[in-house]
Amino acid sequence: MSYLFEPIKLRDVLVPNRVWVSPMCQYSATDGVPNDWHLVHLGQFATGGAGLVMAEATAVVPEGRISPADTGLWNDEQAAAWRRITDFLRAQGAVPAVQLAHAGRKASTAVPWEGERSVPESEGGWPTVSSTAQPFGSLAAPRALRTEEVAALPERFAEAARRAEAAGFDVVELHFAHGYLAHQFYSPLVNDRTDAYGGGFDNRVRLLLEITGAVRRVWPSHRPLFARISATDWVEGGWTGDDSVRLARLLAERGVDLIDTSTGGAVPNAPIRVRPGYQVPFARQIRLEAEVPTGAVGLITAPEQAEEIVASGSADAVLLGRTLLRDPHWPLHAADRLRAGNLWPRPYERARLV
Repeated sequence: MSYLFEPIKLRDVLVPNRVWVSPMCQYSATDGVPNDWHLVHLGQFATGGAGLVMAEATAVVPEGRISPADTGLWNDEQAAAWRRITDFLRAQGAVPAVQLAHAGRKASTAVPWEGERSVPESEGGWPTVSSTAQPFGSLAAPRALRTEEVAALPERFAEAARRAEAAGFDVVELHFAHGYLAHQFYSPLVNDRTDAYGGGFDNRVRLLLEITGAVRRVWPSHRPLFARISATDWVEGGWTGDDSVRLARLLAERGVDLIDTSTGGAVPNAPIRVRPGYQVPFARQIRLEAEVPTGAVGLITAPEQAEEIVASGSADAVLLGRTLLRDPHWPLHAADRLRAGNLWPRPYERARLV
């Protein structure tokens, strides 16, 4: 069989294949509560054959939402609403997952079709917080969190993880990427603190490790924990692939089972040379050097391309976004196409898959 369609077992959770749904914000919730839109949006990927379906960046506190229309897991009403969605995904054979997030200085923004701007309190927005008091581009300036406020954040993630379990999710992913709050701490381009959460590498990753430890303590030991990171800032003097290897090792020591490897987002207008598979080398570097399973994302569109990524040992799974929006049944069509092209088994010498 195809490497792409081999099952993968992470802790006690068996995922039927390596084609996973990347979290995609839908900007369609009211007060953080998912609804029929989210059921249909996520459900189509499960019926289309995706092995793992990950819900969008879901805020751990109200002020952590990217927009007022984002989903949340900061109360029990939200957890109950998620339950019917996770039940449906599981009934179709997919593994339900959720990404827990806090947007930091990139929070309280308008939905994309209303333009890139901060939403004022008069329109339902809120003041934002960050590692710094410096704004992201033209967005409203945040308030720098006090040290004791930073130290309280891990428990907010832990509370959301408890609700994720009640909501029926089998996998939790910690959103440490794309210039959101955690990334605002570990990127040297953003973090200008002088307390225990600023300065050198160890201080800048402290919050991430504290969040991971707090979540792992409450998240069931038989269920996997993922972390999405931005493996590079794409800017000189910023975060690098080597930094990511070092961080991946530390996260794995604290119970992270897979690094979902993305890039960028810390600062506006980074010179990113976007091309098919442009982020895959970072997933491969982390996988081989940190010896941690990885997921690869970013302009993965063709079945043959996805097959090669997994078969060659660059990553243990691929996470697709726009590709699945265009064709929610892409996994089924990909399996047919690979069979028709007689592309499995492929003669790859690859690193060991989990």
